[in-house]
Amino acid sequence: MRDIPAETTVPFPGCKLLVAAIALLSVLSNASWAAPESDIRPNIVFCFADDWGRYASAYRQGAEDQTPNAIVKTPNFDRVASEGVLFNNAFVNAPSCTPCRSSLLSGQYFWRTGRGAILQGAIWDLNIPSYPLILQDHGYHIGHTYKVWSPGTPANAPYGAAATAYNQAGGKFNGFSQFCSKADDPEAAKQVLYAEVRRNFQSFLENRNASQPFCYWFGPTNCHRKWTPGSGKRLWGIDPDDLKGKLPPFLPDTEIVREDFADYLGEAQAFDAGVGVLLAELERIGELENTMVVISGDHGIPGFPRGKCNLVDFGVHVSLAIRWGKKVPAGRTLDDFVCLTDLAPTFLESAGVTPPEAMTGRSLITVLASQKEGLVDPSRDSVVVGRERHVAAARTGNLPYPQRAIRTKDFLYIRNFKPERWPMGIGPGFGGPAGPMPGNEQLEQDTFAAFGDFDASPTKAWIFAHRSDPGMEKYFDFAFGRRPAEELYDLGNDPHQMHNVAALPAYEATRRRLSDRLMSVLSETADPRVIGDGSAFDKPPFSGTAEPPRRK
Repeated sequence: MRDIPAETTVPFPGCKLLVAAIALLSVLSNASWAAPESDIRPNIVFCFADDWGRYASAYRQGAEDQTPNAIVKTPNFDRVASEGVLFNNAFVNAPSCTPCRSSLLSGQYFWRTGRGAILQGAIWDLNIPSYPLILQDHGYHIGHTYKVWSPGTPANAPYGAAATAYNQAGGKFNGFSQFCSKADDPEAAKQVLYAEVRRNFQSFLENRNASQPFCYWFGPTNCHRKWTPGSGKRLWGIDPDDLKGKLPPFLPDTEIVREDFADYLGEAQAFDAGVGVLLAELERIGELENTMVVISGDHGIPGFPRGKCNLVDFGVHVSLAIRWGKKVPAGRTLDDFVCLTDLAPTFLESAGVTPPEAMTGRSLITVLASQKEGLVDPSRDSVVVGRERHVAAARTGNLPYPQRAIRTKDFLYIRNFKPERWPMGIGPGFGGPAGPMPGNEQLEQDTFAAFGDFDASPTKAWIFAHRSDPGMEKYFDFAFGRRPAEELYDLGNDPHQMHNVAALPAYEATRRRLSDRLMSVLSETADPRVIGDGSAFDKPPFSGTAEPPRRK
């Protein structure tokens, strides 16, 4: 985290200076890195999947693995990890697409990005530096295919809608399971989509000047809802029954839920196949070894309890692998805690560009260049994550559900600033209109508006329909229930973060220590949630007249 000088313009005034020791650590941590010569600046290819959590076969824990990673197959991600580094502790700053991407593009905590901190109603503040435009100013050819920022990719976002979009071959890859499931020959249909990925990338490369370094963002949305039921098995051979006993214990282990999860894993494999196309193209043109390839996702699984829009690991813990030829000693697995805000300064420093002082992210260059495994930088022992508003009409008046959290190796501490509100929004009988909630006969069609921060899905519909069944109360509560002001999870005893120990006397010292540490970071980085009366995100332009729910 960098020192933020008083003269730096940030979205919200009144930012305190970060402590000098942290600033000195940032300087020292990068002191050994020499800026590359201008003629050997690296290319950057960032593969960023919508709604893809930490599901990759590289994370498989041996033959006895009892998680979904035992089922999924991601050979291209695994290749990048084995030829570079695999991060065990990578987290998004926010488990919602727009604030996550705002933090990533700016290299700052999402709460410092103005209206980029929310989904619907988001506007990019052109006063906020963003790494793609900085690289462009330093001679890079920049471009993207599919999604970068949301809503859409407006002209005032870090990538202009027309100037940097390369979708000439189409956007069918975003509907991967829908396109391939309709085909008589699914394997031939897959090849059509891979050709689309290849041609879009080629058109980007063809538009650069000779020897010009490039920065490319590959952002397919196929892991986002909704995918075709049964596509995981039909297209990828993923048998839902193979997930028996491998789902997190806060999910009901039923046929519908297993199939829903299997279909999601199929989309993860489709994303991985698209990454393979890009790697092959980089090899074909002789650019792979001088390209930093980074692969990750913007938050956890959608339409499942405790996934997207939640600050437990199921919502914020993501995959991350980085390959950069001989610059990154290969075959290492790292335990350093990484927030994806760290990528922006990493990309800039790899190109020999000094990151703006406003960036709160910390470059990973020295970690990548190290020969060590495990924990390389002892100061990287935690990440801070948070959330404000996702779907506008989830709560009356567009009110957010404000949360912040700090995650360490041993504990997760969450502060819920407005525990009286419903985390996933209002629903019939739960702060919403009177009347029964949808039942079996309506299934997914009617589950989008109710509890709007929880994506519509067969899993959501099943939990609704079976909410009164014996033993189902706990699953309904995991999905939709209110949360206390403070949550604390002991990860050694509770890896799935299901048992809140914040109120137990034995954990009082830990709770207090983590609370103080979290609030210190929020204050130092001028989080509007703790500045003044802390109500900035509850007022216009962040809240106001409700918009109709819409799928993003």
